[in-house]
Parts: sequence; C-alpha cells; structure tokens
Amino acid sequence: MLIFGSIGLFVRNIDLSSSEIALFRGAIGSIFLISASFFVKQRFNLKTTKRNLLMLVLSGSALGFNWIFLFESYQYTTISNATLSYYFAPVFVMVLAPLLLKESLSWKKGLSIIIAVTGLFLVVQPDTGLGSGSYNHPVGIGYGLLAAAFYASVILMNKFIKNLSDFETTVMQLSIASIVLFPYVGLTESMYYAELDMQSLILIVILGIIHTGVAYLLYFSAMKKLKGQTIGVFSYIDPISAVIMAAIILHESMSIIQIIGGICILGSTLISEVTVKKAKGKGRVSV
Repeated sequence: MLIFGSIGLFVRNIDLSSSEIALFRGAIGSIFLISASFFVKQRFNLKTTKRNLLMLVLSGSALGFNWIFLFESYQYTTISNATLSYYFAPVFVMVLAPLLLKESLSWKKGLSIIIAVTGLFLVVQPDTGLGSGSYNHPVGIGYGLLAAAFYASVILMNKFIKNLSDFETTVMQLSIASIVLFPYVGLTESMYYAELDMQSLILIVILGIIHTGVAYLLYFSAMKKLKGQTIGVFSYIDPISAVIMAAIILHESMSIIQIIGGICILGSTLISEVTVKKAKGKGRVSV
C-alpha cells in the first residue's frame, strides 16, 4: 500500500504524456508479472481465459484509460486532491451495483454515498482554482473522478469474470491495457523517445516494475494470508500515505475543511467495507 501511495511522486517527474506513461506502465508491469509467474508457479488457464475474453478486453481497456485520467489528474491538481477524488470509485460502485448486479442499497450504503459527496464538496474549495500556482484544481479533480469512474467499471466488470484467479485477471488486464493503449498513443503522440532524459527513463522502469509488478505480487501474496475485510481496511494506507508523502516531500498543504472532506470520503468507503464483507480483493481501489 505504501508503494501504491507513492506513485504520484514518480509520475509527476516523468517527462511523458499521461497516455504514454500508462502504456509503459502496463507493458513493463505485465512483462514482469508474466516472468514472475514462472517463479511463483502460477499457471494460466487458456480455456477459462477465452470464456472471459470479452470482459477481460473491456476491463483491461477501462484500466488503461483509468490510468491516463489519474496521471492527468496529478498534473492539474495536488496529489492529495487527485488521490481523494480517485477514491470516489467505491462510491460509484455502490451507486451502480443495485442496477448492474441487482444488489440491494442499504441505508448504510446510502449514508456512505451522502457522506462521500459532502466530502467531495469540502475538498473542492473555491479558493483552490486557477489562482493557486500552476494548478487548475477543478479540472484535476474532474480527471480524478473520471479515473474513479473507469476504475469502478473495472471493479464491476470483474464481478462477471468467472474461474480466473486475481493474479491471472490482473496479468490479462495489464496486457490488454497495453495492447489497447498502443494504437491510441500512436495516434495521439509522436512516440519519439530518443531524447527522453535518464531521470524519466529510470522512473518509468521503477513505475512498471516496482509500482506495478512487485506491488501486485506482494498484494496477491498477502491476499492468501489475510481476511478480505482486513485487506479492505489496510488499503486505506494507500491514500493516507499519498497525502502524507505529498505534504512532506512536495510541501503540499490542505486546509482544515479539505482534511475534513478527505476524512468524509475515506470514511464513507470504510463504512461500506465494514458493512459488506468482501471475500476477495477485487473490490478494493489501487492504482
């Protein structure tokens, strides 16, 4: 979770567009995990993969664009604002689950949604717009919410993927995200990397290997030994550490009202986690 929480610090210093960063992250991460599967003796069931191919393609594509909007959010607003708006994904899931999964909307879930929306209004302060340095906070938070919407769609589509392990699902989604993003980046970017500075090159490799490959390997190893509810609670180390690291390293600050808003957003999803026991980690939010 600490590795996931530090991702914004690295993305900020990579001299590439958000779509290019997403492409390289998916490609490097999937190659690393496929290689690691031989050492952890993880096998891939091709027949089961074919049965779930449509959902894997859709969810993998959504994952790729989720990254693009999240990385774009980091460019327009603070890491704290981007992270908190991205953590709206569970709220979108709570809203859509009754429609798509026929799940009941309890009063506790309804209360969680109201608290989260209130928190978002507190985070988006009027005095944090264009006049605050080089940031455009409303736009950045908007990109964060778009990223959250795409990630929520990944969570919901994962519910329809049957008989594949979380490891298999993730590797396939990362690979498909790379395949889908490649023509998109080819059409929208020059894809000329001869002059890419060494710092950006090193950071993109770290992003792919450490923040994607290693982080997911650690996460899947932990999933086998921890209860689903424990995993859900521990996942809050991700956004909290992101806010703390941004404050210490980048000297980003939040007003008392924004801090209260952030607590509302995270608290609302925590209420949902505690109320609904999740046996699998597919419902959690991670970058």
